[in-house]
Formats: sequence, C-alpha cells, structure tokens
Amino acid sequence: MQLRLTASTAFLLTLAPLLWAGNAVVGRLAAPLVPPLTLNFLRWALAFVLLLPFAWRLLRADGPLWPRFGRFAVLGLLGVGCYNALQYLAVKTSTPINVTLVGSSLPAFMLGLGALFFGQRITRRQVLGALLSIAGVLVVLSQGEFAHLAQVRFVAGDLYMIVATAAWALYSWLLTRPGDPPEIRGDWAAFLMAQLVPGLLWSGLFAATETALGTQAIVWGWPLAAALAYIALGPAILAYRSWGLGVQRAGPNVAAFFSNLTPLFAALFSAAFLGEPPRLYHALAFALIVAGIVVSSRR
Repeated sequence: MQLRLTASTAFLLTLAPLLWAGNAVVGRLAAPLVPPLTLNFLRWALAFVLLLPFAWRLLRADGPLWPRFGRFAVLGLLGVGCYNALQYLAVKTSTPINVTLVGSSLPAFMLGLGALFFGQRITRRQVLGALLSIAGVLVVLSQGEFAHLAQVRFVAGDLYMIVATAAWALYSWLLTRPGDPPEIRGDWAAFLMAQLVPGLLWSGLFAATETALGTQAIVWGWPLAAALAYIALGPAILAYRSWGLGVQRAGPNVAAFFSNLTPLFAALFSAAFLGEPPRLYHALAFALIVAGIVVSSRR
C-alpha cells in the first residue's frame, strides 16, 4: 500500500493529539481521586463495554483473534497496558505540559527503532532532526536551566514518560506490519478490540498489584465518573482509531510529526483548566522539537 498524506488523514492525525492532550490534563485532575494504574484499567474496562456491541463476534471461540493472539498481546501490552499507565504515573509528579513535551521525542524513537528493527534507512538530515528533538526534551528535563543537565536532575514523571514514549514508538511500528486477518484489519472496532482484550488483562494485572500495595484509595463520585467517561470515549476509542488509521495511511514517521501537536494543545488546556501557564522554556523546547521534525521530514 502506498503511504501518502491527505486532508482526511491529516485530520485524523490532528484529532488524536487533541484528545491525548485532554487525557493528560484529565489524568492530572483525576490523580487525587484514583491511583494511576487503576485509572488506566477502569478506562479500558469502560472502553471494552462501549466497543462490545460493535466487535462481540471477535470474541467467539472460532473468531480470528485467537490464531493471532500473540501479536495482539504485544500490541495490547505496549499500547493499552503500558503507555497510558506510565502517562498517568507521570502526571502524578510532572505537569501535563512537561509530560506531552517529553512525549514529543517520539520521532527520535521512531527513527531509532525503525533503523534497528524494521530496516529503515536513516539519513543525515534525520539524524540532525532527531538531535534537535532530543535537545528540546533536555530543555524540558532541565526546566530551562542548562546547569541542571550536568547534575542529571530528573523528575520521576519525566522518566516515566520517556519509557512510555519508547513503548509507543514500538507500538506504532508494529501497527504497520502486514498479516492481520481482513476481519480484524478491515474493521476499526475489531482491530481495537483485538488489542484491548489482552491489554485489559495486562492493565488488570498492573492495577491488582497497585491495589495490593494499598498506595491510594479510590474516591468514587461524579468527578471520577466524568473523567472516566471522557478518557474512555475520547483518548481511548476515538484517538486510538484515528491514530491507527492515520499511521496506516501516512506511515509512522509522518504520523510522528503530528504527535508534536499534543504539547501545544496541552499548554492551552493546562492554562484554561489547571492554572498552569506555559513557561518560556516550554516554548523553546517546542520550537526545537518541531524544528527537528521539520528538518528530518524534508526531502
């Protein structure tokens, strides 16, 4: 299949960062109400219920999921079990702006993983672009004070987000691999459900471990219900559908450019709902990250 960027694909790849920026902000608002790993599990459990009317045939004993369960178990671990759980952990100690800016190092991870494991050739221009993006992440980690880099002063949330971004890059590359049954690949609900079933098992295991440790009690009520409704319908179902289809149409490297819209949306949402206006070093970091992607993507 020929990969190309159209207006409809650009819309899909813009909608996902918009919803994910809201996910970071809502995750920060919900942090006092529910432990992060439990929040991730509840999110996907609700998404499972919402998807069930559209993809229940996939769960039949003779359904197409089970012969390919190993592949979807990996996708579910990376995209459902790990990425958002690590993001919710990140916003416990970092801000949504920082978290999404660190996540903007995705193109550098895309290039590295593509060269190492997927036979992609890296050009000098792409290396320069990756270095610029990494410089932007370092600005965030140092909070604009470059003397901090010599002391390697990291916030725990930023480190969680680096691991999450690496997991998401691998997930995005695996989305492009051929061989999925047409009953799954050709049906958006079935394709997401195929990842969600094993992903729910992973996230349930992580949440059970968190509950056993007794780190935080759940505060049930309308605020938590509203947060769950948003993150299950928007960042989970709609955003994953948009991102998955956009990656398949345009390719991982082009899609990675659109992921850098997330911190821009997060800055706007944070200023509106959290009273956390962006700082000057956020603008510098964003400029470096976007410059890196523009340089690496030019022909």
